Amino acid sequence: MKQIRDRVAGLDIHRDTVVACARIGGPTGIEVTKESFPTTRAGLVKLASFLSEAGVTTVAMEATGVYWKPVYYALEGLTSELWLCNAQHVKNVPGRKTDLSDAEWLADVASHGMVRPSMVPPPEIRQLRDLTRYRKSQVDTRSKEIQRLEKVLQDADIKITSVASAVWSASSREIIEALIAGTRDPLVLAQMAKSRMRSKISQLEEALAGTFDDHHALLCRQIIAHIDFCDQTIAELTQEICEGLEDFSPANAILCSIPGVSETTAQVIIAETGGDMSRFPTSGHLCAWAGVAPASYESAGKRKPAGTRHGAPWLKRTLIEAARAAARTKGTYYSTQYARIAKRRGPNKAAVAVAHSMLDTIWHLLTNGTFYVDPGADYFDRRRDPAIQAKKLASRIEALGFEVTMTQAVA
Repeated sequence: MKQIRDRVAGLDIHRDTVVACARIGGPTGIEVTKESFPTTRAGLVKLASFLSEAGVTTVAMEATGVYWKPVYYALEGLTSELWLCNAQHVKNVPGRKTDLSDAEWLADVASHGMVRPSMVPPPEIRQLRDLTRYRKSQVDTRSKEIQRLEKVLQDADIKITSVASAVWSASSREIIEALIAGTRDPLVLAQMAKSRMRSKISQLEEALAGTFDDHHALLCRQIIAHIDFCDQTIAELTQEICEGLEDFSPANAILCSIPGVSETTAQVIIAETGGDMSRFPTSGHLCAWAGVAPASYESAGKRKPAGTRHGAPWLKRTLIEAARAAARTKGTYYSTQYARIAKRRGPNKAAVAVAHSMLDTIWHLLTNGTFYVDPGADYFDRRRDPAIQAKKLASRIEALGFEVTMTQAVA
């Protein structure tokens, strides 16, 4: 196979060490030099000196957990090409596997163009990613704590959720805090209901007559404190994210014009994609990278269903949530698309299809810098208009070199 690059290095990265293999091609042949370095700051400085002295122009490394990050950041800007490669794409032949052989194999495949680099966003986008991802984990933690609170109340035979739509609301919190403080009379507790819950006081009186005791109070107190901590953390992270996205306000406004895309969803989309659509040649490339495009599996001339691709999990999850939100809107293209597909193939596949359509739209909107204009809920009906279908058929026939004359039929 033809060698494309002459001065390549492969890095096999671990938690404590990184093994470097410099593969330098010349008129007399290929010279291979290997050396191991610690992943401390001093060790990474020595690694950079080793690569510089060898005259390496392309450095390739595997994406191994989070261990690649300090190595990548230390070498960023020091070489003309710094590649982060998918570990699945550079698997070595099994047998006689060592760290030195792995580094040499990675340098070999990179020099022959057998591997492609993954996208690594600039530092400011990486910081936003860290913030949005941690915020999402805190939101998940908060949801789990609310579920734990429901379990404790059910254990105490307190049936708030049999009357209220959610276990965590203004009325529910005041009732639970009164239970923690020692109030056990269901008549008194039911009178703490607010707003629309006031119409269900008689049902609340029956639902709050349980066996809530001191150990339930201790558990609820700790759970509520954890929920409050999560709320404070989420608010602080959101404020920091908004400050970091000030330069992306035009893209944020464009994304928020799409049905189902909230301010939080727009922040995640910008943090995960970088807001720069020039990285993706087409909208199909972006959808495949995100994991909302269909995978391909063909053998013996037959194609088999293979589900969706393995893509960016944080972005994919956000898009699915946005698709389900868009499906609940009224009179929009996405709600109609979801209903049509869900009727035939189920809600999960419909959500993925809508997420694919939304991301395709996002690519075009951010590329052109335009706001979203909804095609309308009757888009699919208009496409089946006989007059429109006749015009499309006529254009196809004319493309074949025939002349077409259209007349209106007389009833």
